[in-house]
Amino acid sequence: MLDFLKALDLNNNREWFDANKNWYQEEALEFKNWVSKIESELRKADMIDQVKIFRIYRDVRFSKDKSPYKTNFGASFSRATARLRGGYYLHIQPGHSFVGGGFWNPNSADLLRIRKEFEMDSSHIRKIIQDKNFKKYFGDLMGDEVSTAPKGFDKNDPNIDLIRKKQFLVKHDLDDKIIGSSEMFNQVTGSYAAMRPFFDYMSQVLTTDLNGESVI
Repeated sequence: MLDFLKALDLNNNREWFDANKNWYQEEALEFKNWVSKIESELRKADMIDQVKIFRIYRDVRFSKDKSPYKTNFGASFSRATARLRGGYYLHIQPGHSFVGGGFWNPNSADLLRIRKEFEMDSSHIRKIIQDKNFKKYFGDLMGDEVSTAPKGFDKNDPNIDLIRKKQFLVKHDLDDKIIGSSEMFNQVTGSYAAMRPFFDYMSQVLTTDLNGESVI
């Protein structure tokens, strides 16, 4: 997969792509097969709704970069039902492969609910993100945050490090040398397993009010 993507990065034009369409189809099929294998493993422990493999064709209508093709393979695995929030992502790109997941841009109601939960009690989320398996794969939560305190929150709150976050993301990088190997599979599925307690906790928060009553 990486050899094709490297070549595409150097020859990102329709003429080259058309001349190498068979090569692309072979590599895309390999990626699809890996996605299917990973999906099967995910379904053993989680409810998966939709699996999406992203098209390689770029939408260049509003972009200054008119390169017609993406230089990565990507796929997402959405969790099923309104009670299971969060989603898994796989990104294969030379030098930049990773697995990730989380809550990219929560709507204003969800973001306020998360912040209120952290303000009230951060013990659950801190236990999750300080777990040795979480640390092994992700290090810490990632994502944009406000510089001081969101409106309505005290900048001196002991949980302000969590409250100021606008995104709640995790990421595990994949070395080029393992792409397409059993070790890639192990790291991808291991990362997803390490995400699950985080997803389950956030799902509980986002489907209840501050009194713990269901809102769905």
